[in-house]
Amino acid sequence: MKDKGNVLAKLAKRKLMVCDTTLRDGEQAAGIVFANLEKVRIAKLLDEIGVQQIEAGIPAMGGDEKAAIKRIAHLGLDASILGWNRASKEDISNSIDCDVDSVAISMSSSDIHIEHKLMKSREWVLERIVESVEYAAAHGMYISVNAEDASRADPEFMLEFARTAKEAGADRVRYCDTLGILTPSVTYDAIKNIIDNVHIPIEMHTHNDFGMATANAISGVQAGATFLSTTVMGIGERTGNSPLEEVVMASKHLLGIDTGIDTKRLREISEYVARASNREIPAWKPIVGQNCFAHEAGIHTDGVMKYLSNYEPYSPEEVGMTRKIIVGKHSGRSTIKQILEARGIELDDNSAAAILEVVRATSVSLKRSLSENELLYIYQDYKEGTNPGQ
Repeated sequence: MKDKGNVLAKLAKRKLMVCDTTLRDGEQAAGIVFANLEKVRIAKLLDEIGVQQIEAGIPAMGGDEKAAIKRIAHLGLDASILGWNRASKEDISNSIDCDVDSVAISMSSSDIHIEHKLMKSREWVLERIVESVEYAAAHGMYISVNAEDASRADPEFMLEFARTAKEAGADRVRYCDTLGILTPSVTYDAIKNIIDNVHIPIEMHTHNDFGMATANAISGVQAGATFLSTTVMGIGERTGNSPLEEVVMASKHLLGIDTGIDTKRLREISEYVARASNREIPAWKPIVGQNCFAHEAGIHTDGVMKYLSNYEPYSPEEVGMTRKIIVGKHSGRSTIKQILEARGIELDDNSAAAILEVVRATSVSLKRSLSENELLYIYQDYKEGTNPGQ
C-alpha cells in the first residue's frame, strides 16, 4: 500500500502546484500519439523543470499505455505520478497495478452529462464517488476527484459533489471547464463558492474553446484554487487546455506567485513536445513563440534599445528565448544604425534615412523581412551609388 504522506509532502511545498496532463489530456488531441520513449522523456523533462505532479495517462487502456505509465512510476522522479480513472474499482485497480502514487477519479457533475451521457441520476453519481474514493483511499492513494463538466453543473449540486468527495476521503477536487465556456468573473464566483462552503483544495482544469483557458485558470487561482492542470503548449481535446508556460508565467508576473517551475526551460520542453506531437510552435504563441521578442516597428525597436521594459513584460532569457531585431517595412533609422554599427559601420542620419527607404521598398517587393546580411548588401550598394531594386 502506498504512503500518501509522501505525496502530501510533495504537494505542500508551494502555494500553487502544477499537475501537468500533457501525457493524458494532451495526447487525447486528435492525431497525437506519443511513442513510449517520448512519454518517458516528456515525464523526465516535466520533472526536471519542477512540475509537482504528472498525470501519466490512463492505466485502464492497458497494453503500451499501461506499460509506459508503470515505467514512468518507476523512474524515481521527484514528481508525484498520477493515473486517470473513471469512477470504478476496475479502473483504479489498473492504476494501482502501475504503482502510481495518486489517482484522478473522473465523474460527470452536470445534469446534461448525468442524464444524456451516463443516463443515470445524481444519487448514482454520488454513490460511485463514495465507492471509488473509498477504494482508492484504502490502498493509500492520493486522490483527486474530477468534476467533469463542472462549469455547467448546478451550483448547489456542485457543492454536494465536492462535499461527498471530501467526506469519502478525496484530497482535492478538479474543477473541469470541459467545454471551455467559462468567463473569468463566473470562474471566480464558482471556485470561491466551493472553497468557502466545502473547504477542499481546488484544481483548475480549463479548456480553450473560446480562448479563455489561461484567463479562467488564473481567475480560479485568484479565488483560492491551489492547483493548476496544464499541458505543454496547451495541446489537448479540440482547442486545447490551459498551457503550462502561460499559466506559470501569468501566475509569476501577474499574481506574484512562483510555482517553482524552471521557466528558462519552457522553450526547450515546448520544442520537444512539438516534435513528439507533430505540431508547430506558432511564431505568435505567448511565452515560447519566436515572435515574443522580435521587434520590427521603429517606435518599438527604438524603445527596446533604450530600455528593455519599454516593450517587453519579461526578459527573453527568463523563458529560454533570445531577442531579435527585425529589418523590414516597419523598421526605423535607429534599427538600421544599430545593426550596421555592430558590423563596424557608422552612419549619419541622412545616410540611415536613405538606406531605410531602400530597406522598406525591398521588404515590400519581397513580401518579407530582410536578414542582417541583406541590410549589409543594401549598404554596400548605397556606398557604391547603385540600387539593385531599380
